[in-house]
Amino acid sequence: MAAVEDELLLPRLPELFETSKQLLDEVEISTEPTGSRIIQDKVFKGLDLLKKAAEMLSQLELFSQNEDLEEIASTDLKYLMVPAFQGAFALKQVNPSKRLDHLQWAREHFLNYLTQCQYYHVAEFELPKTKTNSAENNTANSSMAYPSIVAMASHRQAKIERYKQKKEVEHRLSALKSAVESGQADDEHVREYYLLHLRRWIGISLEEIESIDQEIKILREKDSAKEASTSQSSRQDRPPMKPFVLTRNMAQAKVFGAGYPSLASMTVNDWYERHRKFGALPDQGIAKTTSEFKRAAQQQEDQEHEEEEDDQAVRKAREWDDWKDTHPRGYGNRQNMG
Repeated sequence: MAAVEDELLLPRLPELFETSKQLLDEVEISTEPTGSRIIQDKVFKGLDLLKKAAEMLSQLELFSQNEDLEEIASTDLKYLMVPAFQGAFALKQVNPSKRLDHLQWAREHFLNYLTQCQYYHVAEFELPKTKTNSAENNTANSSMAYPSIVAMASHRQAKIERYKQKKEVEHRLSALKSAVESGQADDEHVREYYLLHLRRWIGISLEEIESIDQEIKILREKDSAKEASTSQSSRQDRPPMKPFVLTRNMAQAKVFGAGYPSLASMTVNDWYERHRKFGALPDQGIAKTTSEFKRAAQQQEDQEHEEEEDDQAVRKAREWDDWKDTHPRGYGNRQNMG
């Protein structure tokens, strides 16, 4: 008895659907920010109701692949829109850290709705590419660097056609809405009303999937750029390596050298100053001949050598004077002393 009472208290499928549809309409027309508490509460409640409705549809087996669209009751056609409503609510969730998951989940629901509509031939349209056929298409067209002009034109024409159909559907829905909701419409008009809703949500789902694919691409590029910058910064944090020369030991380096012909004996500035003194630079007029340059260089080296010898002689004389100051005459000569 208690189990029967619990079943009676549970919301029925029409109540779940109508309540979730009303919540979606309120979210769509609301002027509140999408991230506000009021909107997000409605989003979570709508998702919960639609989840229960989807489970109930699965248990009732209301739709079967063995039947055609004409075999579905007019009042049951609206329940085909449950996956589309789930995708619409999923896009309204606000959580930057889970945005990619929400987009993928919404795309899955929209694609599920479009697949059902295509199976029942609700309207003529082309299904968006899934991950599998998208990868195959990219492999087949890998040689094409840019999309063809024909493909771009056809895509634009398809969007224009969808827009015209959307306006026609909305105009027809507004004419049938009052009669259907008041219960005065006959079965033919009720069926037309829900079929128009199905076609309207086909156009919405196609547009939303296109926007979702673009946003997913941007988010993944952003994540890859962030990973690249992180790895680059970690490489920059390493201490710089000091230059080194591979030699077996210091003795070998002294004997055989550092492994290349010779080390530089002067800097570029020293070389420039030496040639400037002798007027051997191109900007100083006519350069001296090779013999004159060698003679001048030899004189310069001799002069430097003489200066070094003079410095050594002066240093030795000073050391000798210092030694005589600290050592008196005859210091250390004790052999002839008695």
